[in-house]
Amino acid sequence: MPEAPKNTQKPTDYSLELKNKKTIQFIEDVTSNADEVQKKVLEEILSRNAHVEYLQRHGLNGHTDRETFKKIMPVITYEDIQPHIDRIADGDTSPILCSKPISEFLTSSGTSGGERKLMPTIEEELGRRSLLYSLLMPVMSHFVPGLEKGKGMYFLFIKSEAKTPGGLVARPVLTSYYKSSHFKDRPYDPYTNYTSPNETILCSHSYQSMYSQLLCGLCQHKEVLRVGAVFASGFIRAIRFLEKHWPLLCNDIRTGTIDAQITDQSVREAVMKILKPDPKLADFIEAECSKDSWQGIITRLWPNTKYVDVIVTGTMSQYIPTLDYYSNVLPLVCTMYASSECYFGVNLKPLCKPSEVSYTLIPTMAYFEFLPVHRNNGVTNSISVPKSLNEKEQQELVDLVDVKLGQEYELVVTTYAGLYRYRVGDVLRVAGFKNRAPQFNFICRKNVVLSIDSDKTDEVELQNAVKNAVNHLLPFDATLTEYTSYADTTTMPGHYVLYWELSLNGTTPIPPSVFEDCCLTIEESLNSVYRQGRVCDKSIGPLEIKTVEPGTFDKLMDYAISLGASINQYKTPRCVKFAPIVELLNSRAVSSYFSPKCPKWLPGRKQWSNKN
Repeated sequence: MPEAPKNTQKPTDYSLELKNKKTIQFIEDVTSNADEVQKKVLEEILSRNAHVEYLQRHGLNGHTDRETFKKIMPVITYEDIQPHIDRIADGDTSPILCSKPISEFLTSSGTSGGERKLMPTIEEELGRRSLLYSLLMPVMSHFVPGLEKGKGMYFLFIKSEAKTPGGLVARPVLTSYYKSSHFKDRPYDPYTNYTSPNETILCSHSYQSMYSQLLCGLCQHKEVLRVGAVFASGFIRAIRFLEKHWPLLCNDIRTGTIDAQITDQSVREAVMKILKPDPKLADFIEAECSKDSWQGIITRLWPNTKYVDVIVTGTMSQYIPTLDYYSNVLPLVCTMYASSECYFGVNLKPLCKPSEVSYTLIPTMAYFEFLPVHRNNGVTNSISVPKSLNEKEQQELVDLVDVKLGQEYELVVTTYAGLYRYRVGDVLRVAGFKNRAPQFNFICRKNVVLSIDSDKTDEVELQNAVKNAVNHLLPFDATLTEYTSYADTTTMPGHYVLYWELSLNGTTPIPPSVFEDCCLTIEESLNSVYRQGRVCDKSIGPLEIKTVEPGTFDKLMDYAISLGASINQYKTPRCVKFAPIVELLNSRAVSSYFSPKCPKWLPGRKQWSNKN
């Protein structure tokens, strides 16, 4: 992720060191006084918005204290405020949610919960996001010195924006940030020195943007000290693009000209300031890209790279083996935790293992509350989060400094831009503390589930089941490159369908029995309610795996982008429901396999049967 600088002139080593020290001290101060900071944040939000319609309607009457706020204001989901959002989108400029004018809407990822939500934001929020960005590199430079001496090769993209009926812009949060003066007109900072000129990032044509960013990255390959994208999937997409288009890129570098497919004039001019004829570099790139194996291609082409900066938490963890393969097992760094609703926190131990990533929430960003999440272990190992909360559940919410180590919570935020006690939908686990501020593992997005009957399978459970199943493919030198799932209720009984795109490297064909074993392993790995439905209640049919043609998930992404999803925020959905997407997947299915028998299931809990 990019960082927003503060300084205005080219810093000396001394001034950079001083700036870094001030940043680290800021983190120390706000985490040491987390509760006091949170109290002030809530008071500030409520006092400045005392007269907005939403707060008045609930009878807050200008109160700014936590006790009254928690007693009077309900915990809400998007559906609760959608009528207010729709009014603002339609052009109502009265202070409905926020006393300051809503400057634009930030669209949530099209694949988070399946619906594109409009998040209100105000101009000053850009400064708050910039603040969080500015914390990242001082933390990183503490662990990896000398990063100011080179460049970052980051693949960053914008999405074309829409306008609401009332004339407000609606676009993804990163597009908003990259198009803002905070990013475009940033003063010189060695930590925001990227190989990609702004023009290549701000090009709305995804092919031209990717091509020109790769071209600039290759031209400056010796200066690159870190590489990255937002999500792991986006970075891998860039490497796969390179696999496909390196001959064209090499030709451009050899001749010092840009391919005719790059028609954006501002991009061409920006690239030409970097591109010079370099036959020697072109030969080097050609030699590396022509080799049979692309293992370690990152460190082969960009030899001074120290780490890969991408999000590999949550479902992105499935890309870790691919990233390790391409990068020669460079450190995979997750620097920050953010969403369209709010920017939340930073990773203070960036060189930790991906499985150990925890984010420290920065108390100045918003007012944070936490709804305890209960797993019904043994009966269903999935996360149980009620859709709407009764009065008792509303009272269970705890403040930032009161969370308990090891407990899982759903994140609830009150923001400066008009969200009050809003359920973000992320489930977090308390991993530790930085002074008084908790550090959280990201567990999953709630509501990304498969369900046929009373069964509910969450994202983490599905990921683990698939992980267990793909072990059957190892003897055949085959790997799973992408997958999604679908609860098919057109059959009686309904059943789970998994769509698998495979990379087949071996010469031995995979027998149908192996795929059937994969189906059974997934079923064996799912919760007991699912297995009871299969074995006892007969309410769920045998699980099905459909293998799909290579490139299917690229088509799926193209389709999502054509509907308005952001290339920057796009994540392969782990569960699909939208009929045209299911049709697309089915149209590219190559073969189909079913579980050959029922999984094991015994009444009661697994631990009880172990004692008998």
